[in-house]
Amino acid sequence: MLLLGSEARPFAKTGGLADVLGALPSALARLGWDATVAIPKYRGVSAGVLAETLPVTVGGYVRDAGLFLAPLADGARALLVDCPDLYDRDALYGVGNDDYADNPLRFAFLVRAALEFAGRRGTGPSIVHAHDWQAGLAPVYLKTVYASHPVLGGTPSIFTIHNLAYQGVFRSDWLPRLDLGWDQLAVGRLEYWGRISFLKGGITDADLITTVSRRYAEEIQTLEFGFGFDGILRARRNDLVGILNGIDTREWDPAHDPMLPKPYDANDVSGKREAKLAGLTRYGLATDAAALTRPLVGMVSRMVDQKGFDLIAARADDLVGLDAGYVVLGTGEARYQNLWTALAAAHPDRIGVHIGFDESLAHVIEGGADIFLMPSRFEPCGLNQMYSMRYGTVPVVHAVGGLADTVRDQSAAATPRDSSGAPTGFAFREYSPSAMVEALTRALTTFPDERNWRALQVAGMQEDFSWDRSAQEYVKIYEQVLGVKG
Repeated sequence: MLLLGSEARPFAKTGGLADVLGALPSALARLGWDATVAIPKYRGVSAGVLAETLPVTVGGYVRDAGLFLAPLADGARALLVDCPDLYDRDALYGVGNDDYADNPLRFAFLVRAALEFAGRRGTGPSIVHAHDWQAGLAPVYLKTVYASHPVLGGTPSIFTIHNLAYQGVFRSDWLPRLDLGWDQLAVGRLEYWGRISFLKGGITDADLITTVSRRYAEEIQTLEFGFGFDGILRARRNDLVGILNGIDTREWDPAHDPMLPKPYDANDVSGKREAKLAGLTRYGLATDAAALTRPLVGMVSRMVDQKGFDLIAARADDLVGLDAGYVVLGTGEARYQNLWTALAAAHPDRIGVHIGFDESLAHVIEGGADIFLMPSRFEPCGLNQMYSMRYGTVPVVHAVGGLADTVRDQSAAATPRDSSGAPTGFAFREYSPSAMVEALTRALTTFPDERNWRALQVAGMQEDFSWDRSAQEYVKIYEQVLGVKG
């Protein structure tokens, strides 16, 4: 099978999509699937062995594409599409807030190159699995350009939406430059408010559509979370499935994490104290007995409205007034970066902030924090709440999208435990500053109760968030599309 997307670890990453496309192919391979993931060969990517060079045409644009194959774990592979004109650039999608003007061509070329390569193998892929708008033309091309292809014709496709906010909307005059007819500028096709949308193309032409959590699959069909696509998605609601993303449980494993000062697991979490001390030390915070006893709240996040930083800004003084320390890692909007750096300057013994990203520090925060704050306005899936639970760090989240699907609230109003399992964290439903503070206060009030806190930690650490579980759900979808009977 062929997976298509714009980024995958370890080759290129700007967000969670890279984690998915870096891990899912290997998880599928462990289940017996021959999985290849195709992404651009961006500047600085030296991996892979040249398998073939072939001419690729998109509209009037013709270039020789180098197709490089690189091994992934468990027998999966990456197909790296090399076209320096399109991919040898400073960034993946654009510079600053400005996208590259030829992004429609860049990602249409990726799709065409990968399909051309697959079509020359003799036996084509059983399924094409496209991810996000950058690969949205894959289902469209399979239904148009390759409809009568001797190898690719009739190949079914799956389209996965990782974040509906990114829709790949461009001027309609791109159609002929992408080898698509003007008939595609129709309400039932790619047309979106007089323009064209790669995302809509994927939704319209894929045999099945998935997104990255069950709750998010429901939410994106509503006006509040649909970003203008709610009606388009409701029209295909019978073909829309939510499958929760997994996490790399080998990389994120407190029992074998080389970035932690001491390993620990659900049977003995004493190593968290060493990680807490390491985190406080790296941030230059107080490390006396009081500091080690005081609950430590961690955040690893983009500092933007979507991640709930507007709630934090509205009640920053109240958060500082709580009996807790804070360690924050991330980058984003200047106003939120400035907010946190000012808070850290005013409270140097209790608040530590690192603007930027540091992989080892992220692991130390997950291991050393007692509480992880994730108040996202919307969250298709989210990974940090799953990392946190695996590390015995109790999450406080807004009950939305994947956060609602993964964190079970410890409150009387929560779903009965006999149907949902033991609570694993704290959640608030109303997106408001007061609701966030109330949920965090509940967590801080519970923290001194060692028995209850230990139960929260153990319940979270015992959850199965592995990619093997997620891959099994994808296999069910693949088999459904292929008509395989279980």
